[in-house]
Amino acid sequence: MATDSWVNETLYAEWGQRFLVGRELARVKSDFQDIMVFESPSHGRVMLLDGVVQITERDEFVYQEMLTHVPLLAHGEAKRVLIIGAGDGGVLKRVLQHRNVEKAVMVEIDGEVIRLAKEHMPMIAGDAWNDPRAEVIVGDGIDYVRTAPAGSFDVVIVDSTDPIGVGEVLFTEEFYHNAARLLSERGLIVNQCGVPFMQAEELRDTNKRRAKSFSDTWAYVAAVPTYVGGFMTLGWAAKDATLRSHDAATIKARAEKAGILGQTRYWTPEIHVGAFNLPPYIAENL
Repeated sequence: MATDSWVNETLYAEWGQRFLVGRELARVKSDFQDIMVFESPSHGRVMLLDGVVQITERDEFVYQEMLTHVPLLAHGEAKRVLIIGAGDGGVLKRVLQHRNVEKAVMVEIDGEVIRLAKEHMPMIAGDAWNDPRAEVIVGDGIDYVRTAPAGSFDVVIVDSTDPIGVGEVLFTEEFYHNAARLLSERGLIVNQCGVPFMQAEELRDTNKRRAKSFSDTWAYVAAVPTYVGGFMTLGWAAKDATLRSHDAATIKARAEKAGILGQTRYWTPEIHVGAFNLPPYIAENL
C-alpha cells in the first residue's frame, strides 16, 4: 500500500527520528509485539517492533557484522553457535559465513518476525535459512538456554530488543548464569546493550549482571546510523580474559582462515581491535 506518510520511532519520549514511508508492506500484531515493515526512500525496507527500528536494508551490515564476526574471530575456534532472537536471519547468515562453524542454532520467540523477514526482506538472510548447518527454532530462548546441555556451545549471540517487553528476560542474572553453564571452557556471549549516550543504565545494569557469571566483562562499539545517539554498544562476557586482547594481525589471519576476509563492509581486523577501546563516557558504565 503506497502511503507517502511519515512514521515516528517511539524509543525515546523526548527525542527521535522519523522515516518517510513510500509503501507499507506489513503491519501485524503477533502474540508478542506489533510488527511493521515498510519501504523507505532513504533506507530501503525497514522493520519496526513496537514502534522501534530493528533493522533497515541500508545499514544492517554494520550491526550484523560486528555482532557476529567479533565474537567468532575473538574465539577463533568456535564450532557450535547459539543465536537468541535475530529473527530477520542476518546474524545467522554471518555466522554461517565462517567455514569452521559446524552448527548454528537460532531460537526466535516470534515466528511472525521470521515469516515477515522471509517475505519482505529476503536479502537480509539470503540462503541461510536453507543451510544444512542451521537449525531454526521458533520458541523461547530462555527455556532453551535453561535446558541446553552444559558446555554445548562455544559462542552465544543475543540479538534482542531493548530490555522492555519481550526482550526483558534476556538481560537477567538467571539468563547469564545459564548462558555461562551451556558455554564451553573458552566460551563467550555478546548482546546489544543500547546506545549509551541515551541508555547508559542499560549498559551499566547489564554489565553488573553479567559479571556475576563471567570473569571478563566489557563492551565494544559500532556506529549504526539508524540507532540514533552515537555509538551502539555490544556487551561482552567471556570465560577467558585473553579473547579480547588479540592484535589485528592475529584477527586478520583468523578471518582469512574463516573465509570472511574481504567480504565485509564495516568489520575489519583493525576495527575489531579498536572497537574495544571505549570513550570514557561509555567506559565509566562498566
